[in-house]
Amino acid sequence: LRAVVDQLAIAIDQAELYAQTRAAALAAQTQAFHLSEALQDLKQKESQLIQSEKMSSLGQMVAGVAHEINNPVNFIYGNLTYAKEYTEDILELLELYQETYPIPTPAIQAKGEEIELEFLVEDLPKILSSMEMGADRIRQIVVSLRSFSRLDEAEMKPVNIHDGIDSTLLILQNRLKPKGAFQGIELIKEYGNLPKVECYAGQLNQVFMNLIGNAIDALDNQHDPRIIKITTDIIHPNLTETKGKLPPLEKVRITIRDNGPGIEDKVKNRLFDPFFTTKPVGKGTGLGLSISYKIIVEQHQGEILCYRDQDNFTVFEISIPIFQKEQNQ
Repeated sequence: LRAVVDQLAIAIDQAELYAQTRAAALAAQTQAFHLSEALQDLKQKESQLIQSEKMSSLGQMVAGVAHEINNPVNFIYGNLTYAKEYTEDILELLELYQETYPIPTPAIQAKGEEIELEFLVEDLPKILSSMEMGADRIRQIVVSLRSFSRLDEAEMKPVNIHDGIDSTLLILQNRLKPKGAFQGIELIKEYGNLPKVECYAGQLNQVFMNLIGNAIDALDNQHDPRIIKITTDIIHPNLTETKGKLPPLEKVRITIRDNGPGIEDKVKNRLFDPFFTTKPVGKGTGLGLSISYKIIVEQHQGEILCYRDQDNFTVFEISIPIFQKEQNQ
């Protein structure tokens, strides 16, 4: 009997030891899981911080370039007006001189032929006009660069959404233009009549940069025609469904479509996950869409969707309230 009792005691001790071992293993496994989650969260925040710093640095660089260009181009543009007036005066005087003295001296005749005077008189105003057009184009580019460079603005305020889209397209225009065998990307813009939208302008520009850049990437191996279509409109709330609640606010909707190969259904649910990317290794960080999601959904109480439309275009649709402050109250 004593031997049985001893064996039973040993069995109980072993069972308790096994239970303690299992509990310790489970606790270690749980702790390892939490540590893994914390590490993943730290990696995500670090990568997002790096991405934000890159965009902020880009904004500062663009703002600096725009500032450095702005002063000399204004100097050139302002003086071109006087140059055109002075040229017109000189050409009128030359014409009057030729009418008064129709027979020039041999030396004047020879010099006129040497410098091709008739062509010069005809071409000089055209040259000045083209210079004025070029300077005006540079001024427009500077305005767009300044608009895009508002990446570090912390204040939410009403802005023109179309200015943000256009300034982003300006930054990306080199990727849209024909080069060599690449015939370029056809850009179609259909802008609605939007009011100013209360938002973080720089953050929205970052979203536009991510989504339009992704659309361009999607067309890399696509056959011509390569098309990107950007549309904007207003979403009016359905007041009949409020049922005594505060009426929903009007929203603006921005859609960015491309006729690339599309996104497989099996990966759509992971599109906005941090570090998830369908691009080749080294081409994408997997952060662009996750950051865009946070900006639209968390910072602007909006919505971002991805789907395929009836024309078989891949669509990214953004919608945000026009008045953010009222939405947050």
